[in-house]
Amino acid sequence: MKKEKNTYRARINWRRELRLLPGYIIVLLWLAFTVVMLGWIIGASLSTSRDIYQGQIFKFATGFHWENYVTAWNTQNVSVFFGNSLLYSVVSCVGVLAISAPAAYVLSRWKFTGGKALRIGLVIAMSVPVIMVIMPIYSLSVQWGIKGRILLMVLYILLRVPYTTIYLLDFFSTLSRAYEEAAYLDGCSAPKTFLKIMLPLVQPAIVTVTIFNFMSVWNEFFMALIFTSNESMAPVGVGLLNIINAMKQTGQMGGMFAAVIIVFLPTFLLYIFLSEKIISGVTGGGVKG
Repeated sequence: MKKEKNTYRARINWRRELRLLPGYIIVLLWLAFTVVMLGWIIGASLSTSRDIYQGQIFKFATGFHWENYVTAWNTQNVSVFFGNSLLYSVVSCVGVLAISAPAAYVLSRWKFTGGKALRIGLVIAMSVPVIMVIMPIYSLSVQWGIKGRILLMVLYILLRVPYTTIYLLDFFSTLSRAYEEAAYLDGCSAPKTFLKIMLPLVQPAIVTVTIFNFMSVWNEFFMALIFTSNESMAPVGVGLLNIINAMKQTGQMGGMFAAVIIVFLPTFLLYIFLSEKIISGVTGGGVKG
């Protein structure tokens, strides 16, 4: 005998939906605006400069100009900017986790002198605008002769540590102490318990905060503009500024918009393929103890 399918459906609360209608309209308008703007940029990246100036980017009278992407990648040094940003983002994310994950675990599990002050200090550090500390850091870097990629990556790591530590601290605090007690009974040391048991339990939070840190470093512009002395060190933000300035001389508008798409693509793909991880990392947690 075939099992009968459960055809029960929850009733729609029309009063509730009507109250939410203004929010739905705002979201739909924002979505429509985003799709139109993104579509326009994609169309411009496949058009000639003449078509862009004449407002005929969606006619494609002369076909799709994929060579704009080749020009942007090779001639306009987008490959260099892309590689620099990838290096800065990956190294910074790894460095931040190496510092913040153990710090968050210790602060959430042990009480010691200065622990509360340290947590308060991290919260205060999160609230300090970056622009307030850039000039003192720049002055010190000039005095000490520190510059280049290493300086920029160290700054990215240190400036993301407070936020990442506080974020992970909340997740470690929700984990049951039963995990650690079982590990201690099996003879695991504290470092091994952290690496083998506790760290995997907060994997959704680690993935989420890493994505946020990656996008923050990838899209960062102000510090890169100050601390990069030449194009060989510039990330994509500063690189796009250089490309736009160059467009005033060459007039290759299609290549400029192709560069924008290339720079935008990594963060877009992160959102598309890791959206579930981001949501679970924001809303999830461990077993409360």
